[in-house]
Amino acid sequence: METEELNIFDEYRNLLGIETREDVHRKGHWHETFHCWIVSQEEGADRIHLQLRSSNKKDFPGLFDITAAGHLLSKETPMDGVREVAEELGLAIAFEDLIPLGVIKDQIHQKGFIDNEHCHNFLYLAKENSDLRFELQKEEVAGMVSADFQAFSELCMGKRGQAAVEGFKMADDGTAEPFAKTIRKTDLVPHSHSYLEQVAVRLKQVLEKA
Repeated sequence: METEELNIFDEYRNLLGIETREDVHRKGHWHETFHCWIVSQEEGADRIHLQLRSSNKKDFPGLFDITAAGHLLSKETPMDGVREVAEELGLAIAFEDLIPLGVIKDQIHQKGFIDNEHCHNFLYLAKENSDLRFELQKEEVAGMVSADFQAFSELCMGKRGQAAVEGFKMADDGTAEPFAKTIRKTDLVPHSHSYLEQVAVRLKQVLEKA
């Protein structure tokens, strides 16, 4: 995976060349990613779905994250990114069914890991919670939970300190066990505050019109 080749850009999305994924994160090059947020309806309320990253992941193991996301390789477009939904979650979703939310910058800077992303964000609206039949890629995803969208939005924007999530977590024997937790922002992958804030605002704008 570290030898995958990614397009690199400047902060303003001007293409500069190609680097390996390892060098991209070592040197801090801007690159492109695909982010898909899934929201469903449960008893008339919007619920946003988050994945629980596997404890075996190199980066941010055991934290909650975007429903499905991944890097765009050098020869890929955002349309190709929809493969992440199928690979990670086992959901067959067509790119045409996604609602574009635009490109949002995200930066995560840690020791030995500099992540500067131009994130192509999309929303998938599921009619009902029960319409989502997840088949998880166990190497990547350890479980799925959902949260009340308003509560999650307020958590992202710093207007509340915690939010309740519920769903399932995969046991060692491969069975899905019910799972519920009250999460704080520290339980999320440490995306930049501006990224989470913009995501929350753009999702809300779309959901209010849906």
